[in-house]
Amino acid sequence: MTASSTRNAVCLCGQLSAACVGDPVRVSVCHCTACQRRTGSAFGTQARFPASSVTLSGAATPYTRIADSGHALTFHFCPVCGSSVYYTNDALPGFIGIALGTFAGAATWTPSFSVYECHKHPWVEFPDSIEGSG
Repeated sequence: MTASSTRNAVCLCGQLSAACVGDPVRVSVCHCTACQRRTGSAFGTQARFPASSVTLSGAATPYTRIADSGHALTFHFCPVCGSSVYYTNDALPGFIGIALGTFAGAATWTPSFSVYECHKHPWVEFPDSIEGSG
């Protein structure tokens, strides 16, 4: 993918979207229990982009929580269908995390980092190329 390529992340109903130019600076997997509850899955996956590379469209409902790290994470959900589309982290100003699943198969990025593996479900396995952090 070239820097001029644009990929669109969209909620389930199409009301909330993020147009992302270029490749993410990081793609990661989070196994924390908050991400498990937020996604309804065994883990969350996200692609982090410079905010200057992302154009947001549509209405979003924010939800802020304090992470184990003490930093504020603000997740933005579609108020119509409830999809979690993007988030910001006060520890990483200037970046936006986009839920990988909102690219709906259009993203070809592979996670390179895995966090909170102490909460990882025992059946989840990743290639050795994904860096882990407890």
